[in-house]
Amino acid sequence: MCLGIPGRIVETDDAEPRMGVIDFDGVRREVCLAYTPEAAVGDYVIVHVGFAISTVDEEEAARTLAVLAAIPDVLAAELADGGDPVWDGSAR
Repeated sequence: MCLGIPGRIVETDDAEPRMGVIDFDGVRREVCLAYTPEAAVGDYVIVHVGFAISTVDEEEAARTLAVLAAIPDVLAAELADGGDPVWDGSAR
């Protein structure tokens, strides 16, 4: 299953394409921000297959996460390490 998962931007860079680190309730992933140029640190974005595809407010992000959390193991499956780098706070 492929879902768009909301997460909060905790870090961005000025690389091309623009990248950022997104926090998904404690799990952090590096994500491409090219499709959400207006997004900044602290904003919430919907992430699908490694790309932020839209911005959402904190309330909408919380509602979406609550719905996803009600589906057994869906967040764990969507955020499982499928070969994508996991940012743990160390140097990239």
